[in-house]
Amino acid sequence: MKEKGKSTFRKIEYHRKESFYLIVRGIEVGIAAGLVCVLYRFLLSKAEEYLYTVIDYVKGNPFKTAVWLVLLAVLGAGVSFIIQWEPLSGGSGIPQVTGEIRGHFSHNWLRVIAAKLIGSTASIFSGLSLGREGPSIQFGAMAAKGVATVTKADKTTELRMISCGAGAGMAAAFNAPLAGIMFVLEEIHHTFDKAILCMGIVATVTADFVSKIFFGQGTVFNFNADNLPLRYYWLIIILGLFLGIFGSLYNIVMVKGQDLYRKISKIPGWVKLAFVFVISGIVGLLLPQVLCGGHSMVDFLLKEHPGVSVMLLLIIAKFLFGAFSFSSGAPGGTLYPLTVLGTYIGAVFASAATDLFNLTGDLREEFIVLGMAGLFASIVRAPLTGVIVVFEITGNMHTLLPLVAVSLVSYATANMLGSAPFYSALLDRILKGKENVPSKAGEKVLKTYVVPTGSSISGKRISDIDWGKHCLIVSVERNEVPITPKGDTVILEGDELVVLISQRRFARDINRLERIINNDKT
Repeated sequence: MKEKGKSTFRKIEYHRKESFYLIVRGIEVGIAAGLVCVLYRFLLSKAEEYLYTVIDYVKGNPFKTAVWLVLLAVLGAGVSFIIQWEPLSGGSGIPQVTGEIRGHFSHNWLRVIAAKLIGSTASIFSGLSLGREGPSIQFGAMAAKGVATVTKADKTTELRMISCGAGAGMAAAFNAPLAGIMFVLEEIHHTFDKAILCMGIVATVTADFVSKIFFGQGTVFNFNADNLPLRYYWLIIILGLFLGIFGSLYNIVMVKGQDLYRKISKIPGWVKLAFVFVISGIVGLLLPQVLCGGHSMVDFLLKEHPGVSVMLLLIIAKFLFGAFSFSSGAPGGTLYPLTVLGTYIGAVFASAATDLFNLTGDLREEFIVLGMAGLFASIVRAPLTGVIVVFEITGNMHTLLPLVAVSLVSYATANMLGSAPFYSALLDRILKGKENVPSKAGEKVLKTYVVPTGSSISGKRISDIDWGKHCLIVSVERNEVPITPKGDTVILEGDELVVLISQRRFARDINRLERIINNDKT
Protein backbone atom coordinates (compact mmCIF):
# COMPACT_ATOMS: atom_id res chain seq x y z
CA MET A 1 0.00 0.00 0.00
CA LYS A 2 2.89 2.31 0.87
CA GLU A 3 4.58 1.39 -2.43
CA LYS A 4 1.39 2.22 -4.36
CA GLY A 5 1.21 5.60 -2.63
CA LYS A 6 4.80 6.38 -3.65
CA SER A 7 4.05 5.39 -7.25
CA THR A 8 1.01 7.63 -7.36
CA PHE A 9 3.01 10.52 -5.89
CA ARG A 10 5.71 10.09 -8.54
CA LYS A 11 3.10 10.21 -11.31
CA ILE A 12 1.50 13.35 -9.89
CA GLU A 13 4.92 14.98 -9.49
CA TYR A 14 5.84 14.06 -13.08
CA HIS A 15 2.66 15.59 -14.47
CA ARG A 16 3.21 18.77 -12.46
CA LYS A 17 6.73 19.13 -13.82
CA GLU A 18 5.61 18.32 -17.36
CA SER A 19 2.89 20.99 -17.22
CA PHE A 20 5.41 23.59 -16.06
CA TYR A 21 7.80 22.52 -18.81
CA LEU A 22 5.08 22.79 -21.46
CA ILE A 23 4.09 26.26 -20.24
CA VAL A 24 7.69 27.50 -20.43
CA ARG A 25 8.07 26.07 -23.92
CA GLY A 26 4.77 27.66 -24.94
CA ILE A 27 5.96 31.09 -23.81
CA GLU A 28 9.22 30.67 -25.76
CA VAL A 29 7.32 29.64 -28.89
CA GLY A 30 4.74 32.41 -28.52
CA ILE A 31 7.33 35.18 -28.18
CA ALA A 32 9.45 33.95 -31.11
CA ALA A 33 6.44 33.32 -33.39
CA GLY A 34 4.78 36.58 -32.37
CA LEU A 35 7.83 38.71 -33.13
CA VAL A 36 8.43 37.17 -36.56
CA CYS A 37 4.74 37.52 -37.48
CA VAL A 38 4.67 41.13 -36.24
CA LEU A 39 7.55 41.94 -38.57
CA TYR A 40 5.72 40.18 -41.41
CA ARG A 41 2.44 42.03 -40.78
CA PHE A 42 4.31 45.34 -40.70
CA LEU A 43 6.05 44.61 -44.01
CA LEU A 44 2.77 43.57 -45.63
CA SER A 45 0.94 46.68 -44.43
CA LYS A 46 3.66 48.88 -45.90
CA ALA A 47 3.77 46.85 -49.13
CA GLU A 48 0.02 47.23 -49.63
CA GLU A 49 0.13 50.93 -48.75
CA TYR A 50 2.91 51.60 -51.25
CA LEU A 51 1.18 49.47 -53.89
CA TYR A 52 -1.92 51.67 -53.97
CA THR A 53 0.29 54.78 -53.91
CA VAL A 54 2.15 53.52 -56.99
CA ILE A 55 -1.11 52.62 -58.79
CA ASP A 56 -2.47 56.13 -58.22
CA TYR A 57 0.84 57.57 -59.43
CA VAL A 58 1.14 55.60 -62.69
CA LYS A 59 -2.53 55.37 -63.66
CA GLY A 60 -3.31 57.27 -66.84
CA ASN A 61 0.35 57.74 -67.80
CA PRO A 62 1.48 55.19 -70.44
CA PHE A 63 5.21 55.68 -69.82
CA LYS A 64 4.94 55.34 -66.03
CA THR A 65 2.64 52.35 -66.45
CA ALA A 66 5.17 50.63 -68.73
CA VAL A 67 7.97 51.21 -66.21
CA TRP A 68 5.76 49.81 -63.42
CA LEU A 69 4.98 46.67 -65.42
CA VAL A 70 8.67 46.13 -66.19
CA LEU A 71 9.46 46.50 -62.49
CA LEU A 72 6.77 43.90 -61.70
CA ALA A 73 8.28 41.49 -64.22
CA VAL A 74 11.67 41.88 -62.53
CA LEU A 75 10.08 41.32 -59.11
CA GLY A 76 8.33 38.19 -60.40
CA ALA A 77 11.57 36.77 -61.78
CA GLY A 78 13.31 37.58 -58.49
CA VAL A 79 10.64 35.79 -56.44
CA SER A 80 10.98 32.77 -58.74
CA PHE A 81 14.72 32.57 -58.03
CA ILE A 82 14.03 32.87 -54.29
CA ILE A 83 11.63 29.89 -54.51
CA GLN A 84 14.23 27.91 -56.45
CA TRP A 85 16.75 28.68 -53.69
CA GLU A 86 14.32 27.57 -50.97
CA PRO A 87 11.45 25.53 -52.52
CA LEU A 88 9.57 25.14 -49.21
CA SER A 89 9.07 28.92 -49.10
CA GLY A 90 6.64 28.89 -52.02
CA GLY A 91 2.85 28.68 -51.84
CA SER A 92 0.73 28.86 -48.73
CA GLY A 93 3.06 27.36 -46.15
CA ILE A 94 0.36 25.37 -44.36
CA PRO A 95 0.85 22.07 -46.25
CA GLN A 96 4.61 22.47 -45.84
CA VAL A 97 4.22 22.78 -42.07
CA THR A 98 1.87 19.77 -42.01
CA GLY A 99 4.44 17.83 -44.02
CA GLU A 100 7.18 18.65 -41.51
CA ILE A 101 5.03 17.65 -38.54
CA ARG A 102 4.17 14.38 -40.27
CA GLY A 103 7.80 13.57 -41.09
CA HIS A 104 7.87 14.31 -44.83
CA PHE A 105 10.09 17.41 -44.77
CA SER A 106 12.80 18.98 -42.67
CA HIS A 107 12.85 22.75 -43.15
CA ASN A 108 15.92 24.89 -42.83
CA TRP A 109 14.05 27.27 -40.56
CA LEU A 110 16.26 30.31 -41.09
CA ARG A 111 16.27 30.02 -44.89
CA VAL A 112 12.50 29.54 -45.00
CA ILE A 113 11.86 32.62 -42.84
CA ALA A 114 14.21 34.79 -44.92
CA ALA A 115 12.92 33.56 -48.28
CA LYS A 116 9.25 33.74 -47.28
CA LEU A 117 9.58 37.24 -45.83
CA ILE A 118 11.11 38.61 -49.02
CA GLY A 119 8.99 36.59 -51.46
CA SER A 120 5.64 37.17 -49.78
CA THR A 121 6.24 40.89 -49.27
CA ALA A 122 7.20 41.24 -52.94
CA SER A 123 4.06 39.30 -53.97
CA ILE A 124 1.78 41.58 -51.96
CA PHE A 125 3.58 44.70 -53.22
CA SER A 126 2.83 43.38 -56.72
CA GLY A 127 -0.86 43.01 -55.87
CA LEU A 128 -1.27 39.23 -56.06
CA SER A 129 -4.49 38.03 -54.44
CA LEU A 130 -2.85 36.27 -51.51
CA GLY A 131 -3.29 36.42 -47.74
CA ARG A 132 -1.04 36.62 -44.71
CA GLU A 133 -2.33 33.67 -42.68
CA GLY A 134 -0.58 30.80 -44.52
CA PRO A 135 2.86 32.43 -44.36
CA SER A 136 2.17 33.50 -40.75
CA ILE A 137 1.49 29.87 -39.81
CA GLN A 138 4.74 28.83 -41.50
CA PHE A 139 6.65 31.69 -39.87
CA GLY A 140 5.34 30.67 -36.46
CA ALA A 141 6.30 27.05 -37.05
CA MET A 142 9.79 27.95 -38.27
CA ALA A 143 10.39 30.38 -35.42
CA ALA A 144 9.42 27.57 -33.03
CA LYS A 145 11.78 25.19 -34.79
CA GLY A 146 14.52 27.78 -34.42
CA VAL A 147 13.90 27.94 -30.67
CA ALA A 148 13.89 24.12 -30.48
CA THR A 149 17.16 23.95 -32.43
CA VAL A 150 18.90 26.59 -30.33
CA THR A 151 17.76 24.98 -27.05
CA LYS A 152 18.62 21.46 -28.33
CA ALA A 153 15.13 20.06 -27.75
CA ASP A 154 14.50 16.37 -28.42
CA LYS A 155 12.53 15.40 -31.54
CA THR A 156 9.19 14.92 -29.76
CA THR A 157 9.43 18.34 -28.14
CA GLU A 158 10.57 19.91 -31.42
CA LEU A 159 7.54 18.59 -33.30
CA ARG A 160 5.24 19.78 -30.53
CA MET A 161 6.84 23.21 -30.64
CA ILE A 162 6.49 23.40 -34.42
CA SER A 163 2.81 22.51 -34.11
CA CYS A 164 2.23 25.14 -31.44
CA GLY A 165 4.27 27.68 -33.40
CA ALA A 166 1.93 27.16 -36.34
CA GLY A 167 -1.04 27.95 -34.11
CA ALA A 168 0.78 30.96 -32.68
CA GLY A 169 1.36 32.22 -36.21
CA MET A 170 -2.33 32.04 -36.97
CA ALA A 171 -3.11 33.78 -33.69
CA ALA A 172 -0.76 36.62 -34.57
CA ALA A 173 -2.16 36.89 -38.12
CA PHE A 174 -5.84 37.04 -37.16
CA ASN A 175 -5.71 38.11 -33.48
CA ALA A 176 -7.40 34.74 -32.89
CA PRO A 177 -5.58 32.64 -30.24
CA LEU A 178 -8.31 30.02 -29.78
CA ALA A 179 -8.63 29.54 -33.53
CA GLY A 180 -4.86 29.06 -33.71
CA ILE A 181 -4.73 26.08 -31.39
CA MET A 182 -7.97 24.62 -32.77
CA PHE A 183 -6.54 24.82 -36.30
CA VAL A 184 -3.51 22.78 -35.20
CA LEU A 185 -5.60 20.07 -33.53
CA GLU A 186 -8.38 19.89 -36.13
CA GLU A 187 -6.58 20.52 -39.42
CA ILE A 188 -2.98 19.41 -38.86
CA HIS A 189 -3.12 16.65 -36.22
CA HIS A 190 -6.72 15.42 -36.61
CA THR A 191 -6.62 14.26 -32.99
CA PHE A 192 -6.61 15.58 -29.43
CA ASP A 193 -3.22 15.84 -27.73
CA LYS A 194 -3.22 17.32 -24.24
CA ALA A 195 0.47 18.20 -24.37
CA ILE A 196 0.00 20.18 -27.58
CA LEU A 197 -3.19 21.73 -26.19
CA CYS A 198 -1.37 22.92 -23.05
CA MET A 199 1.70 24.25 -24.84
CA GLY A 200 -0.41 25.56 -27.73
CA ILE A 201 -2.80 27.64 -25.65
CA VAL A 202 0.15 29.33 -23.93
CA ALA A 203 1.91 29.88 -27.27
CA THR A 204 -1.13 31.30 -29.09
CA VAL A 205 -2.12 33.62 -26.24
CA THR A 206 1.48 34.83 -25.93
CA ALA A 207 1.77 35.44 -29.68
CA ASP A 208 -1.57 37.24 -29.70
CA PHE A 209 -0.39 39.43 -26.81
CA VAL A 210 2.86 40.27 -28.66
CA SER A 211 0.85 41.11 -31.80
CA LYS A 212 -1.55 43.36 -29.89
CA ILE A 213 1.34 45.30 -28.33
CA PHE A 214 2.23 46.49 -31.83
CA PHE A 215 -1.13 46.53 -33.66
CA GLY A 216 -3.64 47.25 -30.89
CA GLN A 217 -6.54 45.23 -29.54
CA GLY A 218 -9.06 45.79 -32.31
CA THR A 219 -10.57 42.90 -34.26
CA VAL A 220 -9.66 42.28 -37.90
CA PHE A 221 -13.22 43.06 -39.07
CA ASN A 222 -15.84 45.27 -37.44
CA PHE A 223 -19.37 44.05 -38.15
CA ASN A 224 -22.55 45.10 -36.37
CA ALA A 225 -24.35 41.78 -36.82
CA ASP A 226 -27.72 41.47 -35.09
CA ASN A 227 -29.38 38.34 -33.76
CA LEU A 228 -30.98 36.29 -36.51
CA PRO A 229 -34.62 35.64 -35.52
CA LEU A 230 -35.35 31.94 -35.04
CA ARG A 231 -38.04 32.01 -37.72
CA TYR A 232 -35.33 32.67 -40.32
CA TYR A 233 -33.02 29.80 -39.34
CA TRP A 234 -34.18 27.75 -42.31
CA LEU A 235 -32.32 30.26 -44.48
CA ILE A 236 -29.08 29.13 -42.82
CA ILE A 237 -29.56 25.67 -44.34
CA ILE A 238 -29.93 27.13 -47.83
CA LEU A 239 -26.90 29.38 -47.35
CA GLY A 240 -24.87 26.43 -45.99
CA LEU A 241 -25.77 24.28 -49.00
CA PHE A 242 -24.74 27.02 -51.39
CA LEU A 243 -21.46 27.66 -49.54
CA GLY A 244 -20.69 23.93 -49.52
CA ILE A 245 -21.11 23.78 -53.30
CA PHE A 246 -19.04 26.92 -53.84
CA GLY A 247 -16.34 25.64 -51.48
CA SER A 248 -16.05 22.38 -53.40
CA LEU A 249 -15.76 24.32 -56.66
CA TYR A 250 -13.11 26.55 -55.08
CA ASN A 251 -10.99 23.54 -54.08
CA ILE A 252 -11.25 21.95 -57.52
CA VAL A 253 -10.32 25.14 -59.37
CA MET A 254 -7.40 25.96 -57.06
CA VAL A 255 -5.88 22.49 -57.29
CA LYS A 256 -6.47 22.11 -61.04
CA GLY A 257 -4.99 25.56 -61.54
CA GLN A 258 -1.77 24.45 -59.88
CA ASP A 259 -1.68 21.31 -62.03
CA LEU A 260 -2.20 23.39 -65.18
CA TYR A 261 0.55 25.83 -64.19
CA ARG A 262 3.00 22.97 -63.64
CA LYS A 263 2.15 21.38 -66.99
CA ILE A 264 3.60 24.41 -68.78
CA SER A 265 7.04 22.97 -68.05
CA LYS A 266 8.80 24.18 -71.22
CA ILE A 267 8.63 27.79 -70.07
CA PRO A 268 11.24 28.69 -67.41
CA GLY A 269 9.81 29.32 -63.96
CA TRP A 270 11.12 32.88 -63.78
CA VAL A 271 9.38 33.76 -67.05
CA LYS A 272 6.07 32.32 -65.85
CA LEU A 273 6.16 34.18 -62.55
CA ALA A 274 7.24 37.40 -64.25
CA PHE A 275 4.16 37.05 -66.48
CA VAL A 276 1.94 36.48 -63.42
CA PHE A 277 3.26 39.64 -61.76
CA VAL A 278 2.68 41.69 -64.92
CA ILE A 279 -0.91 40.44 -65.18
CA SER A 280 -1.36 41.43 -61.54
CA GLY A 281 -0.20 44.94 -62.44
CA ILE A 282 -2.76 45.16 -65.23
CA VAL A 283 -5.53 43.90 -62.94
CA GLY A 284 -4.51 46.53 -60.38
CA LEU A 285 -5.00 49.29 -62.91
CA LEU A 286 -8.42 48.00 -63.99
CA LEU A 287 -9.92 46.61 -60.75
CA PRO A 288 -7.76 47.49 -57.72
CA GLN A 289 -10.39 46.22 -55.25
CA VAL A 290 -9.42 42.58 -55.88
CA LEU A 291 -5.72 43.04 -55.14
CA CYS A 292 -3.87 41.55 -52.14
CA GLY A 293 -5.84 39.89 -49.33
CA GLY A 294 -9.01 41.84 -50.00
CA HIS A 295 -9.47 44.11 -46.98
CA SER A 296 -10.30 46.98 -49.33
CA MET A 297 -13.09 44.81 -50.78
CA VAL A 298 -14.63 44.41 -47.33
CA ASP A 299 -14.37 48.16 -46.67
CA PHE A 300 -16.07 48.80 -50.01
CA LEU A 301 -18.82 46.31 -49.13
CA LEU A 302 -19.55 47.88 -45.75
CA LYS A 303 -19.24 51.54 -46.69
CA GLU A 304 -20.61 51.69 -50.24
CA HIS A 305 -23.33 48.99 -50.06
CA PRO A 306 -22.88 47.94 -53.73
CA GLY A 307 -25.69 46.36 -55.72
CA VAL A 308 -25.93 42.64 -56.43
CA SER A 309 -24.50 42.95 -59.95
CA VAL A 310 -21.38 44.75 -58.65
CA MET A 311 -20.94 42.20 -55.85
CA LEU A 312 -21.24 39.29 -58.29
CA LEU A 313 -18.66 40.92 -60.56
CA LEU A 314 -16.23 41.29 -57.66
CA ILE A 315 -16.84 37.70 -56.50
CA ILE A 316 -16.03 36.34 -59.95
CA ALA A 317 -13.01 38.62 -60.38
CA LYS A 318 -11.62 37.87 -56.91
CA PHE A 319 -12.19 34.14 -57.36
CA LEU A 320 -10.47 33.94 -60.75
CA PHE A 321 -7.64 36.30 -59.85
CA GLY A 322 -7.13 34.45 -56.57
CA ALA A 323 -6.90 31.12 -58.40
CA PHE A 324 -4.50 32.66 -60.93
CA SER A 325 -2.29 34.12 -58.17
CA PHE A 326 -2.23 31.02 -55.97
CA SER A 327 -1.67 28.58 -58.85
CA SER A 328 1.59 30.35 -59.66
CA GLY A 329 3.17 29.09 -56.44
CA ALA A 330 4.05 32.61 -55.28
CA PRO A 331 4.47 32.87 -51.49
CA GLY A 332 1.13 33.73 -49.90
CA GLY A 333 -1.98 32.26 -48.32
CA THR A 334 -5.61 31.77 -49.29
CA LEU A 335 -7.53 31.89 -45.99
CA TYR A 336 -7.87 35.67 -45.89
CA PRO A 337 -9.02 35.98 -49.54
CA LEU A 338 -11.52 33.14 -49.04
CA THR A 339 -13.04 34.87 -46.00
CA VAL A 340 -13.46 37.96 -48.18
CA LEU A 341 -15.24 35.87 -50.81
CA GLY A 342 -17.44 34.51 -48.03
CA THR A 343 -18.46 38.02 -46.96
CA TYR A 344 -19.60 38.84 -50.50
CA ILE A 345 -21.48 35.58 -50.93
CA GLY A 346 -23.23 36.27 -47.64
CA ALA A 347 -24.06 39.81 -48.77
CA VAL A 348 -25.51 38.58 -52.08
CA PHE A 349 -27.57 35.98 -50.25
CA ALA A 350 -28.81 38.65 -47.83
CA SER A 351 -29.90 40.88 -50.71
CA ALA A 352 -31.76 38.02 -52.39
CA ALA A 353 -33.41 36.96 -49.11
CA THR A 354 -34.45 40.54 -48.36
CA ASP A 355 -36.16 40.87 -51.75
CA LEU A 356 -37.80 37.44 -51.71
CA PHE A 357 -38.81 37.11 -48.05
CA ASN A 358 -39.03 40.74 -46.89
CA LEU A 359 -36.20 40.46 -44.38
CA THR A 360 -35.18 43.60 -42.57
CA GLY A 361 -32.04 45.28 -43.92
CA ASP A 362 -30.27 45.16 -40.55
CA LEU A 363 -29.72 41.38 -41.00
CA ARG A 364 -27.32 41.98 -43.90
CA GLU A 365 -24.18 41.95 -41.78
CA GLU A 366 -25.35 38.80 -40.01
CA PHE A 367 -25.34 36.92 -43.33
CA ILE A 368 -21.98 38.49 -44.23
CA VAL A 369 -20.46 36.95 -41.10
CA LEU A 370 -22.17 33.60 -41.76
CA GLY A 371 -20.75 33.59 -45.28
CA MET A 372 -17.22 33.82 -43.93
CA ALA A 373 -17.61 30.88 -41.55
CA GLY A 374 -19.50 28.65 -43.96
CA LEU A 375 -17.03 29.08 -46.80
CA PHE A 376 -14.09 28.45 -44.46
CA ALA A 377 -15.68 25.21 -43.22
CA SER A 378 -16.40 23.90 -46.73
CA ILE A 379 -12.95 24.70 -48.16
CA VAL A 380 -10.63 23.87 -45.25
CA ARG A 381 -12.97 21.16 -43.89
CA ALA A 382 -12.39 22.36 -40.32
CA PRO A 383 -15.80 23.60 -39.12
CA LEU A 384 -14.86 24.21 -35.47
CA THR A 385 -11.86 26.28 -36.49
CA GLY A 386 -14.06 28.22 -38.91
CA VAL A 387 -16.58 29.04 -36.21
CA ILE A 388 -13.92 30.15 -33.74
CA VAL A 389 -11.83 32.17 -36.20
CA VAL A 390 -14.85 34.12 -37.46
CA PHE A 391 -16.08 34.58 -33.91
CA GLU A 392 -12.69 36.00 -32.89
CA ILE A 393 -11.97 38.21 -35.92
CA THR A 394 -15.42 39.81 -35.78
CA GLY A 395 -15.74 39.99 -31.98
CA ASN A 396 -19.50 39.53 -32.22
CA MET A 397 -21.15 37.65 -29.35
CA HIS A 398 -24.56 37.23 -31.03
CA THR A 399 -23.63 34.97 -33.95
CA LEU A 400 -22.32 31.78 -32.34
CA LEU A 401 -25.32 29.50 -32.87
CA PRO A 402 -25.91 30.54 -36.51
CA LEU A 403 -22.15 30.22 -37.16
CA VAL A 404 -22.16 26.62 -35.94
CA ALA A 405 -25.25 25.78 -37.98
CA VAL A 406 -24.03 27.23 -41.29
CA SER A 407 -20.54 25.72 -40.83
CA LEU A 408 -21.87 22.22 -40.21
CA VAL A 409 -24.24 22.38 -43.20
CA SER A 410 -21.54 23.67 -45.57
CA TYR A 411 -19.02 21.15 -44.20
CA ALA A 412 -21.43 18.23 -44.70
CA THR A 413 -22.33 19.44 -48.20
CA ALA A 414 -18.70 19.67 -49.29
CA ASN A 415 -18.01 16.20 -47.87
CA MET A 416 -20.99 14.73 -49.73
CA LEU A 417 -19.76 16.24 -52.99
CA GLY A 418 -16.48 14.39 -52.50
CA SER A 419 -13.94 17.16 -53.03
CA ALA A 420 -10.73 16.72 -51.05
CA PRO A 421 -9.99 19.11 -48.17
CA PHE A 422 -7.94 21.98 -49.57
CA TYR A 423 -4.70 21.67 -47.63
CA SER A 424 -4.70 17.86 -47.75
CA ALA A 425 -4.95 18.06 -51.54
CA LEU A 426 -2.08 20.57 -51.66
CA LEU A 427 0.12 18.39 -49.45
CA ASP A 428 -0.58 15.33 -51.62
CA ARG A 429 0.63 17.24 -54.68
CA ILE A 430 3.76 18.45 -52.96
CA LEU A 431 4.58 14.89 -51.87
CA LYS A 432 4.11 13.32 -55.30
CA GLY A 433 7.33 11.63 -56.31
CA LYS A 434 9.23 12.87 -53.25
CA GLU A 435 10.98 10.69 -50.69
CA ASN A 436 10.65 11.22 -46.96
CA VAL A 437 13.47 13.14 -45.30
CA PRO A 438 16.38 11.15 -43.91
CA SER A 439 16.48 11.00 -40.12
CA LYS A 440 19.14 10.39 -37.53
CA ALA A 441 19.55 6.79 -36.52
CA GLY A 442 18.04 5.92 -33.17
CA GLU A 443 15.77 8.99 -32.93
CA LYS A 444 12.33 8.24 -31.49
CA VAL A 445 9.17 10.34 -31.39
CA LEU A 446 6.22 10.13 -28.99
CA LYS A 447 2.85 10.53 -30.70
CA THR A 448 -0.51 10.73 -28.91
CA TYR A 449 -3.84 9.43 -30.25
CA VAL A 450 -7.32 9.38 -28.76
CA VAL A 451 -9.35 6.28 -29.67
CA PRO A 452 -12.58 7.59 -31.27
CA THR A 453 -16.07 6.19 -30.85
CA GLY A 454 -16.58 3.27 -33.23
CA SER A 455 -12.87 2.59 -33.71
CA SER A 456 -12.13 -0.97 -34.86
CA ILE A 457 -9.41 -1.35 -32.20
CA SER A 458 -11.84 -0.68 -29.34
CA GLY A 459 -12.37 -3.83 -27.29
CA LYS A 460 -9.20 -5.49 -28.61
CA ARG A 461 -6.10 -6.41 -26.66
CA ILE A 462 -2.87 -4.58 -27.53
CA SER A 463 -1.28 -7.89 -28.59
CA ASP A 464 -4.12 -8.53 -31.07
CA ILE A 465 -3.32 -5.42 -33.13
CA ASP A 466 -0.54 -5.20 -35.70
CA TRP A 467 1.01 -1.87 -34.74
CA GLY A 468 4.11 -2.41 -36.86
CA LYS A 469 7.60 -3.37 -35.74
CA HIS A 470 8.74 0.25 -35.47
CA CYS A 471 5.91 1.31 -33.11
CA LEU A 472 5.53 0.65 -29.40
CA ILE A 473 2.60 1.52 -27.10
CA VAL A 474 4.30 3.09 -24.07
CA SER A 475 1.29 4.45 -22.20
CA VAL A 476 -2.50 4.17 -22.07
CA GLU A 477 -4.40 6.88 -20.20
CA ARG A 478 -8.00 6.14 -19.25
CA ASN A 479 -10.12 8.71 -17.39
CA GLU A 480 -6.89 10.64 -16.72
CA VAL A 481 -5.36 7.60 -14.99
CA PRO A 482 -2.15 6.25 -16.60
CA ILE A 483 -2.12 2.48 -17.25
CA THR A 484 1.08 0.56 -17.91
CA PRO A 485 0.38 -1.20 -21.24
CA LYS A 486 0.71 -4.97 -21.45
CA GLY A 487 -0.14 -7.44 -24.17
CA ASP A 488 -3.49 -8.30 -22.58
CA THR A 489 -4.49 -4.65 -21.92
CA VAL A 490 -7.85 -4.04 -23.61
CA ILE A 491 -8.22 -0.75 -25.48
CA LEU A 492 -11.45 1.18 -25.00
CA GLU A 493 -13.07 4.14 -26.74
CA GLY A 494 -11.72 7.41 -25.34
CA ASP A 495 -8.37 5.92 -24.31
CA GLU A 496 -5.37 8.14 -24.93
CA LEU A 497 -2.56 6.12 -26.48
CA VAL A 498 1.04 7.29 -26.39
CA VAL A 499 3.04 5.57 -29.14
CA LEU A 500 6.83 5.52 -29.51
CA ILE A 501 7.68 5.66 -33.22
CA SER A 502 11.01 5.38 -34.97
CA GLN A 503 11.82 8.69 -36.64
CA ARG A 504 13.32 6.83 -39.58
CA ARG A 505 9.85 5.59 -40.61
CA PHE A 506 7.82 8.30 -38.90
CA ALA A 507 5.84 9.57 -41.91
CA ARG A 508 4.73 6.10 -43.04
CA ASP A 509 3.99 4.82 -39.57
CA ILE A 510 1.79 7.70 -38.41
CA ASN A 511 -0.30 7.39 -41.58
CA ARG A 512 -0.67 3.69 -40.89
CA LEU A 513 -1.56 4.25 -37.23
CA GLU A 514 -4.21 6.81 -38.12
CA ARG A 515 -5.81 4.39 -40.57
CA ILE A 516 -5.88 1.66 -37.91
CA ILE A 517 -7.26 3.87 -35.15
CA ASN A 518 -9.75 5.84 -37.28
CA ASN A 519 -10.97 2.95 -39.48
CA ASP A 520 -9.73 4.73 -42.59
CA LYS A 521 -9.60 2.21 -45.44
CA THR A 522 -7.90 4.53 -47.94
